[in-house]
Amino acid sequence: MSKATWRNATIAESIHTEQVEGNHYFPAESVHRDLLELSAHTTVCGWKGTAHYFHVVVDGEKNLNAAWYYPDPKPAAANIRNYVAFWKGVRTEA
Repeated sequence: MSKATWRNATIAESIHTEQVEGNHYFPAESVHRDLLELSAHTTVCGWKGTAHYFHVVVDGEKNLNAAWYYPDPKPAAANIRNYVAFWKGVRTEA
């Protein structure tokens, strides 16, 4: 079971994640969306496509752009379409 936590809150938990470049990507249905706030921030990866971001919000504390996903990835990254990955202090345990 893989789990993503921040400030003692479980943000995502799943027995199935996709691992890409050392990051665990969680299926959308395993993510607690009530702890995420959509961000306008995007970045572009040459082989994955455009990443869109979420802020992680726990007990009023906001971790800016700490989660990302690819809603329309390039073909080489189709396995992570709409899967969510974390960074910026969000702890991921596999």
